[in-house]
Amino acid sequence: MPRKEKIHDMFNSIAADYDKLNHIMSLDIDKSWRKRALRRILKSTRDERRAGREIDEKRRLRSIEVLDVACGTGDFSIAIAEAMRKIAKDSSDSSKDDAMGHVTGVDLSEGMLEVMKDKVAKAGLEDLISCETGDCENLRFPDNSFDRVTVAFGVRNFENREKGLREMLRVLKPGGKLVILELSVPSNAFMRWLFNLYFIHILPLIGGSISGDKAAYRYLPASVLNFPGKKEFSSILRDCGYAAVGHKAFTLGICRMYVGIKP
Repeated sequence: MPRKEKIHDMFNSIAADYDKLNHIMSLDIDKSWRKRALRRILKSTRDERRAGREIDEKRRLRSIEVLDVACGTGDFSIAIAEAMRKIAKDSSDSSKDDAMGHVTGVDLSEGMLEVMKDKVAKAGLEDLISCETGDCENLRFPDNSFDRVTVAFGVRNFENREKGLREMLRVLKPGGKLVILELSVPSNAFMRWLFNLYFIHILPLIGGSISGDKAAYRYLPASVLNFPGKKEFSSILRDCGYAAVGHKAFTLGICRMYVGIKP
């Protein structure tokens, strides 16, 4: 079976328990990582500020178009939409008639998207979020469609990483921003030992016992261990065409945020 089909089937099999397991295994630290990434998503780029100096910053941010790739069960999409709604609520009366932005989630797994749809409905965000099955390497959207493209803990699952990154660049508007969150192996030797102990030996036991799919929770840590380091991945982003590439470590390097701009 091709790797992409294996990933599809694996995430379908664990979709029902995915959120519970994620938060248990990360001790809810993943929520703080998303909050920090959200601040970068909502921060305008220099090109955007230059292109629309007459537009109030809150008006700009409440109307951005966001593509959330490998959106899974929708945590990141929901956080972005909630932030946009809050900005709209806090905006001056003169901006409240402006068109609201939108978050489009794309994922290979129908099972994950079914969970996402329920969460979006419960949050009352159907007007701000839509989701659909899709392949990051062959996005259906026209060139220059989105102000932001985000990926939270999904890039390591891409079958062809460079193709996916170039495809996301294609659908970004000039001056638009890519924000990636991804787990990484800490550089500190002691933290790396703890990380390996937990992710290689403990996580598969916890994940397997709750979800019934031990293979999935052996794959997940392996995918983190095989992901490029910060320098290599930053170089890959530049080679794929992104400018102003930067990265930031969270929680002693367990998670990293990568940012790139479309020239």
